[in-house]
Amino acid sequence: MLAPLDNETIFKKAFTDKDVFVQFVKDILNIDFKVGNIETEKKFVVPVGLIDIKFDIFAESTDNRIIVEIQRMDYDYNFDRFLDYFLAAIIELQKSYKKYKIEKTVYTIVLITAPYIINKQGLPVKDDVLITELNPKNLKGQVRDLFGHKLVFLNPNYQDSETPESIKDWLQLIYESINNPENPNINKSKSAINKVAEIINDDKITPEERNLAKIDESRRAAKEVYIKFAKREREYEIAKAFKKNGASIDLIVQSTNLSKEEVENIDINS
Repeated sequence: MLAPLDNETIFKKAFTDKDVFVQFVKDILNIDFKVGNIETEKKFVVPVGLIDIKFDIFAESTDNRIIVEIQRMDYDYNFDRFLDYFLAAIIELQKSYKKYKIEKTVYTIVLITAPYIINKQGLPVKDDVLITELNPKNLKGQVRDLFGHKLVFLNPNYQDSETPESIKDWLQLIYESINNPENPNINKSKSAINKVAEIINDDKITPEERNLAKIDESRRAAKEVYIKFAKREREYEIAKAFKKNGASIDLIVQSTNLSKEEVENIDINS
């Protein structure tokens, strides 16, 4: 039985293994990564901007050319937050006052474990892989390799026949660890996938790791309750405003997640 990779403790246990990390980076980014130290909960000594940025997993190559960050996110996320992280990692490299050139290339990989994500129009985004590249294009659509930095979002919930096999293996591993941990359908012929399966085997989770994993789950459950409560309160505020402006009960019910009885009981004078 596999422990779930949407748990922060389990996620870090798996992807801080150097063999796993290197192969994952190779399969997702198609780069050979000579990994040095792998850090967790990475923060910059001097904060970038006004945001308290913390990277789940952070590693730099031994040849001093590449930085790779891996982030995990579930229900509590938005694209803007990870764009901030990505850009901050680039800006942090610009420490020298002597030149503007950034010698290292920054790659950020974000694993999305929730079933869908919401775009700025409020619509679900159902893609297995999303890639943001900073290299510019000319008016003919030709890409000029000036920067190289890349931000990649992965969502194992939306695999399809066109997902590259090298990426699909990892998406399937993540998905199965969450949704089918007792009988996972994963590609164990790939050594790195098999190694993750061994690392996160439930029998090999130490008592300390199990305790930390439970704390992670309790923290996430508490956040979910708070977020649902906050959303519920917001629904009531919207319904109350509609009702004050004379909107019909049916229209308010259609515009919110409240029942007809709940809308009828809203006191617009309270």
